[in-house]
Amino acid sequence: MIQNALPYVAFLIFFASLLVLLEKKANLKIFKYVPAIVMLYFFAMLLSTFKVWGKTPQITAAYKALKDGLLPAMIFLMLLRCDLRKIVKLGPKMLIGFFSATASIMIGFVVAFLIFKGAMGAGSWKPLAALCGSWIGGTGNMVAIQGALEVADSEMGYALLMDSINYSIWVMLLLWIVSFAPKFNKWTKADTKLLEEVGSRLGDVGGAERKIEFVDLIVLLGTSLLVSALSIWLGGMLPKSVFFQSSTWTVLIATAAGVLCAMTPLAKLPGSQALANLMLYTIVGLIASRANFAELGQAPLYIVVGFVILGIHALVMALIAKVAKLDLFTCGVASLANIGGVASAPILAAAYSEALVPVGVLMALMGYIVGTGGGLLVGKMLSIL
Repeated sequence: MIQNALPYVAFLIFFASLLVLLEKKANLKIFKYVPAIVMLYFFAMLLSTFKVWGKTPQITAAYKALKDGLLPAMIFLMLLRCDLRKIVKLGPKMLIGFFSATASIMIGFVVAFLIFKGAMGAGSWKPLAALCGSWIGGTGNMVAIQGALEVADSEMGYALLMDSINYSIWVMLLLWIVSFAPKFNKWTKADTKLLEEVGSRLGDVGGAERKIEFVDLIVLLGTSLLVSALSIWLGGMLPKSVFFQSSTWTVLIATAAGVLCAMTPLAKLPGSQALANLMLYTIVGLIASRANFAELGQAPLYIVVGFVILGIHALVMALIAKVAKLDLFTCGVASLANIGGVASAPILAAAYSEALVPVGVLMALMGYIVGTGGGLLVGKMLSIL
């Protein structure tokens, strides 16, 4: 059994690297349905269940120091790509579609919690809030909310499970209905002429970065860690309440810093996404290493709740599309930009037209900006209910 901090951290990061390498090089079909980051959570949790490492003082201290320190830095780096000036170029229809998807997902969480809260238990609002952050933004937002609300690591297993199973089926459904776009657009009376125009205007978004150099990495790493330290310090000084603890303030400060710095020359440095992903995989591995499969007794119920949330989301989006005359592309990509993020929204956009891939990228980046705040807001509502 591993009992010291260095082998514990080294093993988790090395194991994460093996999974990422397999996903990138092995061309295994399983990774299309279960991403490497979900596998990392599953296997780290499995190893924790079999007590491959103990909860010694050294391991506990390393876990807390790394997780608390890397989380604000990861959020900052993740948001450096989210330039609000480019997002505004999407135009009103695209923005209406995106925020309609966001609002309908939030409504889905609230309604589903009201239906199932008796069976799920009083504390179930916390993992649902974390999942809401992921389904508005991405896994980084989910981890941010987990830190902000101090969600138990064992409860995060439910959120990751829903984020894998429910999300995978939703992606397949959205890709399947692409062929029904003409009928849907006729039903909503949508004007589709602007789509290619928007795609061409945003053609430079998400272009190839220049080669990453040492100076880029050290500036980004140093800045992100400084932002993390300042966020933690300021978060500890701000007033506390039942909902707004020091960790909540820390996450919000790091989010604001990332959004602001995305409009500065710092955002042009290549490597921010790679560093953010490195931190994300490290944090997810750490969280999973404290969880246990024996504590996942309610997994089937949570999966059912996930499908109820998606059903409500789909119904509300269809009604909004009818009223606002939105096309299926806008609705589908807005939905997947929220629920799937940068990894899947461009794929769905490309299924309609390659010229529209930048729209999927920008919508997904918007999710990173509002994901943490949206998840915390839902958490607040669920805690009251």
